[in-house]
Amino acid sequence: MSGANQQQIEHWNGPGGASWRRHQERLDDMFAAFSEAALRAAAVRPGERVLDVGCGAGATTLALAGMVGPGGAVVGVDVSAPLLGRARERADAAGLAVELRLADAADAPLGGPYDLLFSRFGVMFFADPVAAFTHLRAAAKPDGRLAFMCWRAAADNDWGALPHRALRDLLPPLPPTDPSAPGPFAFADRGRVLAILEAAGFRDVALAPFDAPLRFGRGDSREAALDDALAQAAEVGPLTRLLAGHDDDLRRRALAAVRAAFAERAGPDGVFLRAAAWIVTARA
Repeated sequence: MSGANQQQIEHWNGPGGASWRRHQERLDDMFAAFSEAALRAAAVRPGERVLDVGCGAGATTLALAGMVGPGGAVVGVDVSAPLLGRARERADAAGLAVELRLADAADAPLGGPYDLLFSRFGVMFFADPVAAFTHLRAAAKPDGRLAFMCWRAAADNDWGALPHRALRDLLPPLPPTDPSAPGPFAFADRGRVLAILEAAGFRDVALAPFDAPLRFGRGDSREAALDDALAQAAEVGPLTRLLAGHDDDLRRRALAAVRAAFAERAGPDGVFLRAAAWIVTARA
């Protein structure tokens, strides 16, 4: 797989991939509204050939396979062996004939041509996004479609912003980050997304905002939901990276601060965090 994306490849084949595999059912449920919105925007038709980029544990790959039917074909591509292993288990259990490839979609042979290039939160990590999308476009049919979902600004996404704000006075100042660096919020800027896709040769590019709450914590009581949200954050998401390498005392104080921040979003039905994304569509 590509050396350019080596940091992401190592993360998703290490603790990151292992955590997402453990929490697959819960994460699928958390992101269900986003998956459904992205699939609606993709306007999938029976008999189509579809490439699912960054398919992870297979939630959207399986949904796409059901939509294209036996006359179509779906190929899921991801850099994470643990997540692809889970996707294969699910596809076999559902009796769906999908093809799953361990590869970096930025430059690996992709097959095709495809009627649709699709991704749910899987395209923000390319080291060279213009080159990656140029490569993807080459796998599409003439006038083929692109549809993907990516996060908007970190400030609009509680799951990313709340832990950072809660730990501001506990951790040493973080070095400035490049907002365009590969990561969950790399495509937050609408103008940057337009420029990347147009430079890659896509046309009719459109971005539509999509907002929905994430049920981040659940339980029989408000306190139980808060405990659950904190446990989830400690395993999956930015909190794991923020606390890496710190001693137990600081971790305890940090987790208490994050729990207090989550309490601002807790209600009788759980802890619901704001989440904001773009639905991006284009033509090859």
